[in-house]
Amino acid sequence: MTGPGLERGHILAGAVDTGTEGFHELLSTPGLRLERIVSPPGHATPAGEWYDQNRPEWVLVLQGRGGLKLADRPGEVVLNHGDFVLLPAGLRHRVSWTDPHHPTIWLALHFD
Repeated sequence: MTGPGLERGHILAGAVDTGTEGFHELLSTPGLRLERIVSPPGHATPAGEWYDQNRPEWVLVLQGRGGLKLADRPGEVVLNHGDFVLLPAGLRHRVSWTDPHHPTIWLALHFD
Protein backbone atom coordinates (compact mmCIF):
# COMPACT_ATOMS: atom_id res chain seq x y z
CA MET A 1 0.00 0.00 0.00
CA THR A 2 1.40 3.40 -0.98
CA GLY A 3 -0.04 6.82 -1.49
CA PRO A 4 0.53 10.52 -0.83
CA GLY A 5 2.44 11.07 2.41
CA LEU A 6 3.12 7.35 2.91
CA GLU A 7 6.76 6.36 3.00
CA ARG A 8 7.73 2.71 3.05
CA GLY A 9 11.03 0.88 3.16
CA HIS A 10 13.13 -1.80 4.83
CA ILE A 11 15.30 -1.02 7.86
CA LEU A 12 18.33 -2.86 6.39
CA ALA A 13 18.02 -1.51 2.82
CA GLY A 14 21.27 0.20 1.91
CA ALA A 15 22.97 -0.84 5.16
CA VAL A 16 26.37 -1.66 3.72
CA ASP A 17 29.74 -2.00 5.40
CA THR A 18 31.98 0.72 3.96
CA GLY A 19 34.87 0.00 6.34
CA THR A 20 34.05 3.02 8.50
CA GLU A 21 31.14 3.72 10.79
CA GLY A 22 28.21 5.05 8.77
CA PHE A 23 25.22 7.08 9.98
CA HIS A 24 21.95 7.28 8.02
CA GLU A 25 19.13 9.52 9.22
CA LEU A 26 15.82 7.74 8.73
CA LEU A 27 13.45 10.27 10.28
CA SER A 28 13.75 13.72 11.80
CA THR A 29 11.20 15.98 13.47
CA PRO A 30 11.71 18.87 15.91
CA GLY A 31 11.64 16.51 18.94
CA LEU A 32 13.03 13.30 17.47
CA ARG A 33 15.79 11.93 15.24
CA LEU A 34 15.96 8.28 14.18
CA GLU A 35 19.16 6.98 12.63
CA ARG A 36 20.65 3.70 11.53
CA ILE A 37 24.32 3.18 12.30
CA VAL A 38 26.45 0.56 10.55
CA SER A 39 29.67 -0.32 12.36
CA PRO A 40 32.23 -2.40 10.46
CA PRO A 41 33.50 -5.66 11.99
CA GLY A 42 35.78 -5.03 14.96
CA HIS A 43 34.91 -1.34 15.20
CA ALA A 44 35.64 0.77 18.28
CA THR A 45 35.33 4.50 18.88
CA PRO A 46 38.87 5.94 18.63
CA ALA A 47 40.70 6.13 21.95
CA GLY A 48 39.92 9.30 23.88
CA GLU A 49 36.78 10.10 21.83
CA TRP A 50 33.32 10.05 23.43
CA TYR A 51 29.77 10.56 22.24
CA ASP A 52 28.03 13.15 24.40
CA GLN A 53 24.51 14.01 23.24
CA ASN A 54 22.35 16.79 24.64
CA ARG A 55 19.23 14.58 24.28
CA PRO A 56 18.45 11.08 25.55
CA GLU A 57 19.34 8.27 23.13
CA TRP A 58 17.63 4.90 22.91
CA VAL A 59 19.85 2.38 21.10
CA LEU A 60 18.81 -1.04 19.71
CA VAL A 61 21.09 -3.63 18.10
CA LEU A 62 19.38 -4.84 14.92
CA GLN A 63 22.21 -7.11 13.80
CA GLY A 64 25.51 -8.17 15.34
CA ARG A 65 26.69 -7.25 18.81
CA GLY A 66 28.79 -4.67 20.57
CA GLY A 67 29.99 -3.21 23.82
CA LEU A 68 29.47 0.30 25.14
CA LYS A 69 31.76 1.92 27.67
CA LEU A 70 30.03 4.54 29.81
CA ALA A 71 32.17 7.35 31.24
CA ASP A 72 32.80 7.20 34.96
CA ARG A 73 31.10 3.79 35.29
CA PRO A 74 32.84 0.43 35.74
CA GLY A 75 32.62 -2.31 33.14
CA GLU A 76 30.71 -2.09 29.90
CA VAL A 77 27.23 -2.66 28.56
CA VAL A 78 27.17 -5.66 26.20
CA LEU A 79 24.39 -5.56 23.62
CA ASN A 80 23.44 -8.56 21.49
CA HIS A 81 20.96 -8.81 18.63
CA GLY A 82 17.65 -7.41 19.92
CA ASP A 83 19.07 -5.75 23.05
CA PHE A 84 18.52 -2.07 23.74
CA VAL A 85 19.69 0.56 26.22
CA LEU A 86 18.48 4.05 27.13
CA LEU A 87 21.34 6.54 27.52
CA PRO A 88 20.41 9.71 29.42
CA ALA A 89 21.31 13.09 27.92
CA GLY A 90 24.88 14.05 28.79
CA LEU A 91 26.08 10.51 29.52
CA ARG A 92 29.40 10.22 27.71
CA HIS A 93 29.75 6.85 26.00
CA ARG A 94 31.78 5.10 23.36
CA VAL A 95 31.72 1.86 21.40
CA SER A 96 34.39 -0.37 22.94
CA TRP A 97 34.00 -3.19 20.39
CA THR A 98 31.69 -4.72 17.80
CA ASP A 99 31.36 -8.21 16.33
CA PRO A 100 34.76 -9.05 14.81
CA HIS A 101 33.27 -11.07 11.92
CA HIS A 102 30.18 -9.16 10.77
CA PRO A 103 28.94 -5.56 10.66
CA THR A 104 26.88 -4.41 13.64
CA ILE A 105 23.76 -2.44 12.80
CA TRP A 106 22.27 -0.15 15.43
CA LEU A 107 19.05 1.84 15.52
CA ALA A 108 19.40 5.06 17.54
CA LEU A 109 16.48 7.22 18.60
CA HIS A 110 17.38 10.72 19.88
CA PHE A 111 14.43 12.50 21.48
CA ASP A 112 13.37 15.31 23.80
